[in-house]
Amino acid sequence: MVQWTDFERATIQNIFGKMDYEDVGPAAFGRCLVVYPWTQRYFGNFGNLYNAAAIQANPMVAAHGKTVLRGLDKAVKNMDDIKATYAELSVLHSEKLHVDPDNFRLLADCLTIVVASRMGSDFTADVQAAFQKFLAVVVSSLGRQYH
Repeated sequence: MVQWTDFERATIQNIFGKMDYEDVGPAAFGRCLVVYPWTQRYFGNFGNLYNAAAIQANPMVAAHGKTVLRGLDKAVKNMDDIKATYAELSVLHSEKLHVDPDNFRLLADCLTIVVASRMGSDFTADVQAAFQKFLAVVVSSLGRQYH
């Protein structure tokens, strides 16, 4: 079990409480598909993913980005048991979708960049450390089925 400080809990809840999912989700997921084009292979049914402009304008990309952030809400609400919270999702991504577990880390990195850009100077080193710790636990939980 992960130990969270009061600062870390408050920081994660604050970030997600203020986050504009309509903006951040699509931006982070779209960035991941652009920067790491091999991740597109899981989204062949999304249509035009031929370049950055097409990816950022794709409504299916936007919808999935929002879905990812809503999924992270579950972790925010269950910070003391994130592994159990994502047990079924880990099985789905591993056994049915066959997603490379490293893609979770890549998306977490893209999300960190987008959140940092939106928060500006409020994204201090301590805030970043708490946010990245949270995402590392989520990534580990999603990849648990693979181990």
